[in-house]
Amino acid sequence: MTSTVICRSAALLLLLLVPSSLATNAKILIYSATADFRHDSIPTAVQALQSNGPSFDIQFENTEDKAQFTDQTLAQYDALLFLDNTGEVLDDPAKVAFQNYLNLGGNFIAIHAASDCLRNTTFYGHEVGAFFDYHPALQNATVDVIDNSHPSTSMLPAQWHVQDEMYNFKSDPRTIGATMILSANESSYTDTGTHLDQGIPHPTAWFQERGAGVEGDALAGRSFYTSLGHLNETWQDDLFLAHVFGGITWTLQSNTTLAFNSSAQVGNPLASTSSTTSPSGTSTSPALSSS
Repeated sequence: MTSTVICRSAALLLLLLVPSSLATNAKILIYSATADFRHDSIPTAVQALQSNGPSFDIQFENTEDKAQFTDQTLAQYDALLFLDNTGEVLDDPAKVAFQNYLNLGGNFIAIHAASDCLRNTTFYGHEVGAFFDYHPALQNATVDVIDNSHPSTSMLPAQWHVQDEMYNFKSDPRTIGATMILSANESSYTDTGTHLDQGIPHPTAWFQERGAGVEGDALAGRSFYTSLGHLNETWQDDLFLAHVFGGITWTLQSNTTLAFNSSAQVGNPLASTSSTTSPSGTSTSPALSSS
């Protein structure tokens, strides 16, 4: 059996066996609106998240309607997940509601092109960690695991061979307190562009124990970002899904939302810290879809 098969088998075991102890009736809103380039893998990604969510006791709902960004609506979720967003995908009232949600302990997850939206919104740049700059052509590359103790990397080989876009960023996410967990191995692919000061080693995925997008001394949830996830095929790969769900479940364990903390100010109001049964109800809003 090859090392790749072993890794994928381990990833599948993680998906099936570990999740029930990580999250309790958590509810996550996937926001996949785009204003510029649109990835054709977005429907595949949404389907992968929603179909695997019940294994983790997570209910995913999906919207591309910025009107859903109100204090009342966002307060129902234990995390917001920005998926492949590009351009100005929120108006000013929606940004205010987003900021309020983060200030109340809301958690944040961002995947792939989500670092390329709301480019002039400072709190968003801090919450995601860094804004996208450019990427070389899609190609085979090696990603080095910097920290294999994190739930999003513990199943990965030390050198993870992928076909994806190796993102470059406009700043170093470590300057706002992010911890690096994956790094693009620059010797493994071709990039003829000019890097800005994004730090060394090359940032590819990271986390923030306290999301830097909160205002002042407000309560901060966790933040997780991975720049991988370009292709439809990537979202059908067990190892990649284990990486993503490891990041999601880690983020939910911030203890700042109702999935784990009955005193929290945001999160699924139906969540129970003693129950392991996922909620069966779906949203009544026509702008939201759930698994």
